[in-house]
Amino acid sequence: MARIITFAKRNRQEAKRFLKFMFVGAMGAVVDFGVLNLLAHVFDVPVTIAGVISFSLAVTSNFIWNRYWTYPESRNFPLLPQYVQFFVINATALLIRVPILALVPGPVISFFESLGVAPATAEVLGNNFALALAVGIAMFWNFFVNRFITYRHIKVGQ
Repeated sequence: MARIITFAKRNRQEAKRFLKFMFVGAMGAVVDFGVLNLLAHVFDVPVTIAGVISFSLAVTSNFIWNRYWTYPESRNFPLLPQYVQFFVINATALLIRVPILALVPGPVISFFESLGVAPATAEVLGNNFALALAVGIAMFWNFFVNRFITYRHIKVGQ
């Protein structure tokens, strides 16, 4: 963590990109949470499947925003190869995300039910807690790996 802070202090442009990336990620999280909740709680799609679908839509949204706002210099490079690279890197985060979505909701749901929360509400809370945890962990992976692979051609400080 200290290395990240030192890097950001030395390079304000990278710190600014990280903040933009976080903002874009927050918008992606809205897409992610909205689609997951719609699919899982309105259409009864299993949460792991709903999570994969919501993830795919959020990654696509994030790619568009990052390409045109966070890294506008990247528009000089072909869109499709860049999108595929961005998607693959973000999809690798599924190795973090899917186990969390599969394993975390159950104990969280049980915890809330033990507090007297209605089962349907406890399920929504458990699923959303798991998704928030997965999104938070994946954000750091996605930023740094994409910065040094997908957007490697953009010089630090550019």
